[in-house]
Amino acid sequence: MENDNSTVVKEFILLGLTQSRDIQLLVFVLVLIFYLIILPGNFLIILTIRSDPGLTAPLYFFLGNLAFLDASYSFIVAPRMLVDFVSEKKIISYRGCITQLFFLHFLGGGEGLLLVVMAFDRYIAICQPLHYSTVMNPRVCYALLLALWLGGFIHSIIQVALILRLPFCGPNQLDNFFCDVPQVIKLACTDTFVVELLMVFNSGLMTLLCFLGLLASYAVILCRVHGSSSEGKSKAVSTCTTHIIVIFLMFGPGIFIYTRPFRAFPADKVVSLFHTVIFPLLNPVIYTLRNQEVKASMRRLFNQHIA
Repeated sequence: MENDNSTVVKEFILLGLTQSRDIQLLVFVLVLIFYLIILPGNFLIILTIRSDPGLTAPLYFFLGNLAFLDASYSFIVAPRMLVDFVSEKKIISYRGCITQLFFLHFLGGGEGLLLVVMAFDRYIAICQPLHYSTVMNPRVCYALLLALWLGGFIHSIIQVALILRLPFCGPNQLDNFFCDVPQVIKLACTDTFVVELLMVFNSGLMTLLCFLGLLASYAVILCRVHGSSSEGKSKAVSTCTTHIIVIFLMFGPGIFIYTRPFRAFPADKVVSLFHTVIFPLLNPVIYTLRNQEVKASMRRLFNQHIA
């Protein structure tokens, strides 16, 4: 190779989730059924929140954006994975790989920051209720939304910039069913120790800090509502429990994947499957199933279309 910064590899071969055809078929059927059932549910959440004048509180504004982010996130990996299950050659171009990696971290980073914003919203609503309408006014909500999209973009562009500086001269087999930082870095024809440290800092450390910060914030909220009325306490505990479940689903796999050196573990692919396909589609549904107002609005919307 004449230039250490050049990239000879033009495409990557994805080794997939497993080499067993029986397991591939089983996962294909299960993911397809799950995808076709849950994905429309995310769009139903967005439609319900947009069409019901009673769901204008910041909580529902952010919930609608969470459903949009998760639905968009699911399009990055799942459709191609389903196609690859029935394809003999699982090939993705170098540019396609970088594009997939960019959107994966762009939307994933944005979603992580959105959960931080939702925690802030709940803190103000529960701990400072008299100031809630003043603090969480529409202008602030849109500013927070813009900030989290910008944060996700900055996080992702750093990942991509570091990858683009690496030379790839072969081999070109990615031991996964999609392109992500840990697997791509391993194929670089140079020492990647410094790049791995930067990646762990950009993805792993930030994920861990957000996770711990969110858990601490909900612990503070639960402590503050400890002495409130039984009705208020029950609603606050229910809301916080829902948020904490989603936090574990969102950040748990991310911490497992990104906060350690990029060495392969047997559970990596399974964790990645849940992190990129299953959990993103489930998050808004979990919020909705535990929110009486959204469920009631969905029933009204359904009855209007039946009538």
